[in-house]
Amino acid sequence: MNDSSTPTPGEYASVRIEKGARHPHVAQVTLIGPGRNNGMGPEFWAEMPEVMAELDADPEIRVAVIAGDGRNFSYGLDLMAMMPQFMEFLPEDKTPDASRNERILDFVETMRRGIDAVAAAKTPTVAAVQGRCIGGAIDLISACDVRHGSADSTYSIREVKVGIVADMGTLGRLPHIIGSGLTRELALTGRDITAETALRYGLISHVADDAAGVLESAHATAAEIADNPPLVVRGVREVLNRAIEGPIHESNRYVATWNAGFLASADMMEAIGAALEKRDAKYTGR
Repeated sequence: MNDSSTPTPGEYASVRIEKGARHPHVAQVTLIGPGRNNGMGPEFWAEMPEVMAELDADPEIRVAVIAGDGRNFSYGLDLMAMMPQFMEFLPEDKTPDASRNERILDFVETMRRGIDAVAAAKTPTVAAVQGRCIGGAIDLISACDVRHGSADSTYSIREVKVGIVADMGTLGRLPHIIGSGLTRELALTGRDITAETALRYGLISHVADDAAGVLESAHATAAEIADNPPLVVRGVREVLNRAIEGPIHESNRYVATWNAGFLASADMMEAIGAALEKRDAKYTGR
């Protein structure tokens, strides 16, 4: 009998995969947590490279729809689930220890493989977003080829609100989707935008009436892609990705290095404490 904490191949704690339910060559990857509102905890970051490798290895799968279970797509990083790992990086005393920064760098880059796996996969992806799409969820949909949203969907690059520079790919990829100016405004303010605004910005290409409608529209687009010659589809993605992968790689590496130096800040701990205590944060620049 398998240990329930160790999924067998094709079974994951953070996503549910359904293949061929609506189209023989389309899979649906549904975020299921296990954190509230499909929060991205340790399981998500560890499993996504395996998920995309499984889809790439399946000759019948040509496109994947990435969706969220329940009312929301994802609240992004599951801070509570990740807290034990974050706490390991807090210095116990003031003794200099450069290895701590190196561990943070390795940690950030290991996590980011979960998002990079989506962008680098052979399998094209269509995001179907309903409800809230926050922080790490923006990283995820930015790595997708196409994004659809429901009328009630909202979007936020929320990392600035928790004392973190967004480091899972948003700051590298989003300027190629909506432009540098809009990316700067959203990342510096951390504000929510509606589906209507996301459509106007070009973050999403279609707005559906509700969660069922956005799944339908995402699957319809996925089917259109899947019905095209798969080698040509792959070639189109390779050419488009090649034009931007250099700057994205440099951006991702730089932000990982930045957070390795500044992640365990007093302001980050204040942001997390304020969120847990449901109060306004008071930042000191320390």
